[in-house]
Amino acid sequence: MIIYDLKCEKNHKFEGWFKDITSFEKQRANNLVTCPICGTSKIEMIPSSITTISGRDIERSDSKKSKEISPLMALKLFHEYIDREFDDVGNKFAEIALSIHRGEAEKRNIRGTTTKGEEETLREEGVHFIKLPVPKFDS
Repeated sequence: MIIYDLKCEKNHKFEGWFKDITSFEKQRANNLVTCPICGTSKIEMIPSSITTISGRDIERSDSKKSKEISPLMALKLFHEYIDREFDDVGNKFAEIALSIHRGEAEKRNIRGTTTKGEEETLREEGVHFIKLPVPKFDS
C-alpha cells in the first residue's frame, strides 16, 4: 500500500491508501475517491513530506518508547470516528442517501444498513458509498 496526501477542490487535506499510482488514477477517474469532509470527488495529489532515517537516528529512537498502535486499536479508533462523525440512519440509509444525492436533503455524513437490492439501486443511481465491516470489540 502507498499512502498519498490528497486535497479536494475546497482545500480539505486527507490521506488515501492505494495499491499504486495506477490504482489511484483509475479510482479518481471513476469518481471513487471522495473527500471525507465535504464529499466532492474533485481530488488532486499534493506533495508529501519526505522522512529519512540515518543510523544515528535509529540508535536515538531505540531509546525512546514507540508510539505505534496495534492494528486492533487503529480499527477501534476508526470506528469511534465513524460513530462520532456520521449520523446513524439505521435501515433508512438507501432512502436518505438517494435524497442527499438528488439534492432533496442537505449533504451530511450518514451511516446505516442496506439490503442487497438497495445497494444495487444506489449503484444504478450513481450514489457513492462504502461498506464497512462492523467488528465487535470486547469491553
